[in-house]
Amino acid sequence: MEQRNLIAAIVLSVLIVLAFEFFYNLPRLERDRAHQAERAATQATTDVVPPAPATTPIPGAPPTAAVTPPAAGSGAAAAVTREAALAAQPRVHIDSPSVKGSLRLAGARLDDLSLVHYRETADRNSPAITLLLPTGTTNPYFAEFGWVAVTQGIAVPDSQTPWTADRPTLTVGQPATLWWDNGQGLRFETRIAVDAEYMFQVTQRVVNLGTSPVQLHPYALVSRTGTPQTSGYYILHEGPIGVFNGRLKEYSYTDLHKPGAIEHAATSGWIGITDKYWLVALVPDQNSEKKARFAYTATGGTDKYQVDVFGSPQTVAPGSTAEVSTRLFAGAKEVRLLDRYTETLGIDLFDRAIDFGWFYWLTKPIFLVLDLFNRQIGNFGIAILLLTVIIKGLFFPLANKSYKAMSKMKLLQPELEKLRARFGEDRQRLSQEMMGLYKREGANPMAGCVPVVIQIPVFFALYKVLFITIEMRHAPFYGWIRDLSAPDPTSLFNLFGLIPWTPPELLHIGVWPLIMGVTMLAQQKLNPQPPDPVQAKLFLMMPLIFTVLLASFPAGLVIYWAWNNLLSISQQAVIMRRAAARASSKAAKPAGP
Repeated sequence: MEQRNLIAAIVLSVLIVLAFEFFYNLPRLERDRAHQAERAATQATTDVVPPAPATTPIPGAPPTAAVTPPAAGSGAAAAVTREAALAAQPRVHIDSPSVKGSLRLAGARLDDLSLVHYRETADRNSPAITLLLPTGTTNPYFAEFGWVAVTQGIAVPDSQTPWTADRPTLTVGQPATLWWDNGQGLRFETRIAVDAEYMFQVTQRVVNLGTSPVQLHPYALVSRTGTPQTSGYYILHEGPIGVFNGRLKEYSYTDLHKPGAIEHAATSGWIGITDKYWLVALVPDQNSEKKARFAYTATGGTDKYQVDVFGSPQTVAPGSTAEVSTRLFAGAKEVRLLDRYTETLGIDLFDRAIDFGWFYWLTKPIFLVLDLFNRQIGNFGIAILLLTVIIKGLFFPLANKSYKAMSKMKLLQPELEKLRARFGEDRQRLSQEMMGLYKREGANPMAGCVPVVIQIPVFFALYKVLFITIEMRHAPFYGWIRDLSAPDPTSLFNLFGLIPWTPPELLHIGVWPLIMGVTMLAQQKLNPQPPDPVQAKLFLMMPLIFTVLLASFPAGLVIYWAWNNLLSISQQAVIMRRAAARASSKAAKPAGP
């Protein structure tokens, strides 16, 4: 009985690890290959504005208001470098502690943005992450704000409108104001401000200097050309995302390929496009009715994705002004920063841009504890070790009880062998005798499963934290571990770098996976061993199997597993020594008269 339970626990653990490998790693590799082929086949696009998909009017708007934001053109007749595209148009520069870039005066587009604090690789001298790209490059990615006219014959700014700016550089505390006169009595103004992190505030005004009222819809959009390469993991959402009246909506890029746009009418919320670590999102006024939309077009074989917000119609009487304000987040998905924006700006569920998943109630607290330790110590690796100690402390009574039961099971091995030798042919009688022995000695054959089972939720949650949070990206430990979110870079099969050869992924087994395997083997030696030779061989193979499979997992997760094993070994060894001492004392005690 106890061996079947033990084997069941082992098989369950292997299945979990294999599931990770099959459902996450393999799809990721296949998607990488597909996207590489797609990128190679992508041709330059034209700056043709495709027709906007049909839509329905906003509640309360007149029948003539059945219009939509324009589908933003992106691209040029021939793709050019980013530098050439930036030099082709007059610009207002952006200079803040967290972002650098510029906005194009033609069309008032925010289409050039780099993140100061984040690099492409763990090397601090590598280029900064470029988030937004201008029209003319291969895959433009930008934000645009404007108006759609309801009143017939009214000229409104478009993607080529030559705006005028009041300053050459936009900085924190010094917003830039753009203006344009349509020659029909309307003056359009756009005021753009940025904070010290990644939040822009765009205030759009229309001043009616004419003699007739006009009606306009404000809009804001984010346009992205080309289907980006994603990680390909089922535990991570990358692509169109939004929150509408307190409900999170996530769509894949292929979801948008279906005919027609996806629309959501809402009062509160936000809409955007998320990558693994980066987010570009529109945050409209949280107290007014608006329509949010996910749209897709294909031009010249190139995919174009757009998310936009379409506001209720604004009637501007002669001599009056209409004003709307929209925020744009364009930057890194830092957990505490998104939480702060949620609290200070009242943005609904803004932290859900980080895919904490179904186990949000466990995953986010684990991150917050790790982040707290890291802020005090300055090393996420040490934070993982401290978190492991805390988790072991929380589960100490349960694990202690389990290890005591396992110690009893190990001490009962000689008695169990005698029962098998005596009743081996009579399975029913053997089972009865074994259960009687367990009952007399207070042993639990299921106890060996408990330490494995209680680790699984924590294992999943920590894996998720290491994989999705930008705080873990490029976070170093000590020695050769420069990125806890990436696998151990060393390999046994090139003698840890001494041989100039890069082993295939399956043979890429580093130092920390080997340490984890050794600790797993040591812990296994403390457990009751299966009497069946076949089961015993399978049992001995488990550390090797786990070493190979976990070698491709983030180094932080392997370090956690190895450290957890060491703590378990210490706890289990102490309990077993005490149990053996008590058993020896009991055996040496003289029998009564």
